[in-house]
Amino acid sequence: MIFNSVIVSVFLVLALCLYRVNIVIALTAGALIGGLVDGFSLSEAVKIFSDGLGGGARIALSYAILGAFASAVAHSGLSDLLAKKIVHHFSQRSMSGHNIFMGKCIFFAAIGFMSLACKNIIPVHIAFIPVLIPPLLGVFNLMKIDRRAISCIITCGVVVAYMLIPIGFGEIFSDNILLHYLKINGMQVSLGEIISALKFPATGMICGVALAIFRYRHPRKYEQISDAPAALEGDPPPTRHVAASIIAISAALVVQLATREIILGALAGFFVFSCCGVVCRHESDCVVVDGFKMMAAIAFTMLAAAGFGNVIRASTDISTLIEWLVTHVGDNKILAICGMLGAGFLISIGIGSSFSTVPIVAPVYVPLCIKLGISPMATVVIVAISGVCGDAGSPASDSTLGPTMGLNADGQHNHIADTVIPAFLYVTMPALVCGVVFAIAL
Repeated sequence: MIFNSVIVSVFLVLALCLYRVNIVIALTAGALIGGLVDGFSLSEAVKIFSDGLGGGARIALSYAILGAFASAVAHSGLSDLLAKKIVHHFSQRSMSGHNIFMGKCIFFAAIGFMSLACKNIIPVHIAFIPVLIPPLLGVFNLMKIDRRAISCIITCGVVVAYMLIPIGFGEIFSDNILLHYLKINGMQVSLGEIISALKFPATGMICGVALAIFRYRHPRKYEQISDAPAALEGDPPPTRHVAASIIAISAALVVQLATREIILGALAGFFVFSCCGVVCRHESDCVVVDGFKMMAAIAFTMLAAAGFGNVIRASTDISTLIEWLVTHVGDNKILAICGMLGAGFLISIGIGSSFSTVPIVAPVYVPLCIKLGISPMATVVIVAISGVCGDAGSPASDSTLGPTMGLNADGQHNHIADTVIPAFLYVTMPALVCGVVFAIAL
């Protein structure tokens, strides 16, 4: 089984990712090498890989359009205005014990809400972090807030949002990716069943973040780099820009809910910005290109993952692998569930994206679950958590890179020690444990 093409391709991708090779290159190389090991010629492997790219085209386009909308929101100045209001409010208050406690509660709640909203209500992904968080660092320092708690809140928020709310990025993950790959690999489930199954591991993640807040409750001293927070500098955005932002965000949400199409919602919001003069004609290209740049890496990763998954599904070794696993685990569903989640955890940690991991593991896990008689709800948990674990705890994940990008603006927040390790302990591990427990129970 060491030379099984599925195992070779998956571990090659994992090894290349751990060696810091770009995920798109790793997926492409893994697909082609896996195809060669399976007996395809190089041209056949390339054709199968290329044929699978179409499966990720819709998702890639969704990311690109959302990037343009996110860029327009940032261009409007709405995020800057919000940061200025918060900084001004806390700069005028004394840092007494009661005020510090209340301020921490307000910050944690506000950041948690923004982390949830950035995936669904205002689908700007992690673009809000470098805009909103750096101006607040001065206030965080005055309150001696441990930034590790904030990083856990952001990581959990952006992951739980797409797990439980099938709007925006949640629709991409639950409907376009998870539901799609479950069905094409033989598992018939509904979107409602997916949301119902994912609420269990999501609860574990939320409990883990509550534990992180308690663990990092003690004051932590940071050097105050600047006495005048950057958010207080500069002129506020025009009132019409703020009004246009609110209208655009509302229009995007309404259209998205009415049509169930995230692309149409993002387009509607962008057109509102254009019609209201927030994005002028001579600025339109720059704003759109900036948005495309923001999401380009994710979009290309999704395309490559779709091609990789197509090669896996076309492999003749997949049935051999399933039969081998069935033979060795027998009727022991607990061993099978732990093995699948463990393997998925390793893959997703290397890739750093649940959106990319699901197309890779689904062609193997779904037939295996069917063969072992594992319920559809448990299968949903196994496939989803195999991807979510990497998204919430990988050094290469945008869910961990985003918090570091904002919290390290003054050079006092380490990516591994202050973001990845806390997220791994208090977000990833609770999700993995709950995934095992509830997959067995379901």
